[in-house]
Amino acid sequence: MQLLNAPIRAYFGYREERIVSLYEHALETQEKWFTYLIRNGLKTKFGHDFGFTPNMSYEAFRRNVPIQNYNALYPYIERIIKGEEDVLWNAKVEWMAKSSGTTQAKSKFIPITNDSLKLNNYLSAKDSLTFYIELFPETEMFAGKGITLGGSIQKMEMETKVKCGDISAVLMENMPAIGEYLKAPHKDVLLNDDWNTKLHLIAEHTVNENITSISGVPSWMLLVLKEVLKISGKQSMSEAWPNLEVFFHGGVAFHPYREEYTKMLSHSVFFMNMYNASEGFFGLQDQRFCDDLLLLTDNGVFYEFLEIDEMGVTKEQAIPLQEVKLHQQYALVMTTPAGLWRYEIGDTIIFTSLRPYRFQITGRTTHYINAFGEELIMDNANKAIAEACRKTGAILTEFTAAPTFVKTNQSEGRHQWLIEFSKQPDDIEKFRTVLDQTLKSLNSDYEAKRTGNLLLDEPEIIIAAEGTFMKWLTKKNKLGGQYKVPRLQNDRGVMGEMRRHEI
Repeated sequence: MQLLNAPIRAYFGYREERIVSLYEHALETQEKWFTYLIRNGLKTKFGHDFGFTPNMSYEAFRRNVPIQNYNALYPYIERIIKGEEDVLWNAKVEWMAKSSGTTQAKSKFIPITNDSLKLNNYLSAKDSLTFYIELFPETEMFAGKGITLGGSIQKMEMETKVKCGDISAVLMENMPAIGEYLKAPHKDVLLNDDWNTKLHLIAEHTVNENITSISGVPSWMLLVLKEVLKISGKQSMSEAWPNLEVFFHGGVAFHPYREEYTKMLSHSVFFMNMYNASEGFFGLQDQRFCDDLLLLTDNGVFYEFLEIDEMGVTKEQAIPLQEVKLHQQYALVMTTPAGLWRYEIGDTIIFTSLRPYRFQITGRTTHYINAFGEELIMDNANKAIAEACRKTGAILTEFTAAPTFVKTNQSEGRHQWLIEFSKQPDDIEKFRTVLDQTLKSLNSDYEAKRTGNLLLDEPEIIIAAEGTFMKWLTKKNKLGGQYKVPRLQNDRGVMGEMRRHEI
């Protein structure tokens, strides 16, 4: 493996043109991909239905094609599953990425095409390594192996020749040979569909490997690291994997987990932020001391943005990249070479830089609490709970929050926070106070509703029994890297289910 490090590092080091393209030619490449996508869309049933023309302008595209969500596109996706070709993209679709249903459907099935794999997923993965080597030119990462934690290949819920699985599993199944050679353990272990068995096998097969990188969702990767420590008898990961350099993470906000990872790894590991979803790979961290995401503008995707006002209302007309403004809240809309046309993915972002285009994910359009006009979003919640953990010595496992409408004092209700800790706060009252005060400092609407307990009483903290969230995920059949606990809900549905799993 050591002999491979220098040539592989050199290869990624010579991809300087990719950095230049993403930094300096974002708008030009967006125009290029728009033209490419329209030309391919001309040959599809979707393109026929929405009046695509050979020289279609962006204005005509915006006028003819409404913003799509999963429910709007599902009739086309269902036709693909039933075996039709050239429905959303002018190619046969052999794979669907399955993700948890955040819409009316129990699960979502996102088309994956050869073009989307080549032009987006794998190109973006190479770009992430290019930027990592730009940041760390002397890396020895390729002298060892990496663990990519993901899901499994699964059966479709209807009769079809189309295969499906978590996006991580689909990528692994189609990975180039060199990528598989650099991974550990063997693909058969990583794709095991029994999560508890897979967790143990991954740890067992890698405990004596030279692991130099890990990739996955922070909440799930923690379970792997703990299992490695259990099997190895080591006190820290720096003993078990002394050459571990980098954790490529995404899927959930890293802030609440940073302290536990820092303590567990106990040596200098770089945490590299990624935005890699079932629908595609859209952003990566390009700076050492800031985890803002660089928008991947030259990776097969055309982006649009729906402005969200202070009341949480989304404007009807989307805008292209050249019209975005700093620190404005947007819902992300994309068109991809998998045939997702003007697709609203459900994530909200703000731009922190326009040269180059960098952004932060602030939450989801469906994950918020606004029961009392407080407009609490995921970005607020993640930062506040991380601060409360930091100031009370707590280490988080998982959390969810929801409103409760029981009138307390003069208020109309409060927020309930169900939190599972791997290390409980040294003072739970201080934890609640810090959480509350941090939310006030981050969100003026929350602060206004909390003033004098007029509408909103102080938050209620409920400490969940160990394993509560895992039991809920197990019951929902949602164990695996792509599944995440809904952290903010505007009703009592998820919270009610969670409370029933407190045993």
